[in-house]
Amino acid sequence: MTDSDTLLLGLIGDNIARSRAPVLHRLAGAQNGIAVQYDRLVPRDLGEDFEQVFDRCAAGGYRGINVTYPYKERVTARLRVDDPLVRAMGACNTVIFEPDGPRGFNTDFSGFIAAYERMRGKAPTGAVLMIGTGGVGRAVAFGLARLGAPELRLVDRDLAKAEALAEALREAAPEMKVVTGTDATALAAGAGGLVNCTPVGMVGYEGTPLPRAAMAGAVWAFDAVYTPVDTQFLTDAGAEGLDVISGWELFFYQGVHAWAHFAGLPLDEPALRAALQAEDAA
Repeated sequence: MTDSDTLLLGLIGDNIARSRAPVLHRLAGAQNGIAVQYDRLVPRDLGEDFEQVFDRCAAGGYRGINVTYPYKERVTARLRVDDPLVRAMGACNTVIFEPDGPRGFNTDFSGFIAAYERMRGKAPTGAVLMIGTGGVGRAVAFGLARLGAPELRLVDRDLAKAEALAEALREAAPEMKVVTGTDATALAAGAGGLVNCTPVGMVGYEGTPLPRAAMAGAVWAFDAVYTPVDTQFLTDAGAEGLDVISGWELFFYQGVHAWAHFAGLPLDEPALRAALQAEDAA
């Protein structure tokens, strides 16, 4: 805490100038009458490596931090992680600093599950094609395992990366069939769910990771990208009649769940959603 009335939080990552996390946590604090200072911490801009920034947060009065690309896997070795699926995925995006040491969580994992259930309830996922197996991809893949996906098809240009995730999934969720490949179109046939966990489609990375023609026959689609909300991937999916789950929903719920770890205080989720959307539109 910076003082008795301020909750000190932060985000460590690269390319985080556009992150909306500071706004979300400031609004969450306002609901509870708490001032929140949420710092963007970019190691290269600070002239430090990740470990130096992390240690400074741990010793500097921060209640907790979020961790994003490319440090989600790197931080995990420094944390106590209680959830066995989060331990198996090997990536954390939320840290709280406790007297007995830092504890790690993955609210991308829990946030994806919440986003899916908000939009689709308890509807089964069916077989899922997931493109991209980096940090957020690992969280979403394990979220799909917890949702009971019977089959997951992992696509990445780096096949070794996809295979490493597949191996972790097979060990943690042996009941789920996992296959890997480098051609998303070839693995899309017969998939019920289509998931993008690559940067393709975000501002500066225009395009789509999957042609619209390959979406025929699928039921739902999720895009981890949320800037913009209406990516070409989701626009094409909507035009094909799929249920669409925006990356904004993942952003919202990962923040809500992180707030629960940081502050342990309740939130009026509809009011927070409305306030965030109003700020985004301003």
